[in-house]
Amino acid sequence: MNPFEVHTLESAPNESKPTLEAVTRSFGALPNLFGVFAESPAVVQGYAALGSVLEKSTRFSPAELQVVLLTTSFENNCEYCMAAHSTVANMQKVPQDVIQSLRDGRPIADARLEALRVFTRTVVEQRGWMQNHQVEAFLEVGFTKRHMLEVILGVAFKTISNFTNHLAETPVDAAFQRFAWSKPELTTRD
Repeated sequence: MNPFEVHTLESAPNESKPTLEAVTRSFGALPNLFGVFAESPAVVQGYAALGSVLEKSTRFSPAELQVVLLTTSFENNCEYCMAAHSTVANMQKVPQDVIQSLRDGRPIADARLEALRVFTRTVVEQRGWMQNHQVEAFLEVGFTKRHMLEVILGVAFKTISNFTNHLAETPVDAAFQRFAWSKPELTTRD
């Protein structure tokens, strides 16, 4: 039984409404994920603030940030976030082959983006316990210690939404349906 509802501006707790109004202005509609988050004003406010920091304060390009967010969502098997961030990546003109590689869990042809994907996947899989050669491979393509910490920030951000979507069984919004997703069966890992 799913005990969560997808709140609207009208049904949400009063403390959540200012954040929901801002999100609605930004997106043009209220995404279902934020309707679920609205149950907890702390969560909806914290997630919105963290998302703003990721977009405005990290050193990642829009494509690099989507690599982090899609890789985390892939590893956490989040159908909602894979659909949502595939839509965002498409809107941000991330190359289609990059989006498809991320959706398939396959290597990206661009060496720098692939290093970012592998580093992000490893952070998720190993819970941050990185080996020296993994750190060195990330640094060798031009990323920095700052980027390492910002990957962790992106993983934390997506883990909040991935786990919430698992718990709440958040329905994928109509706006994201074009990129509906379910995890492919992988025969080998790269």
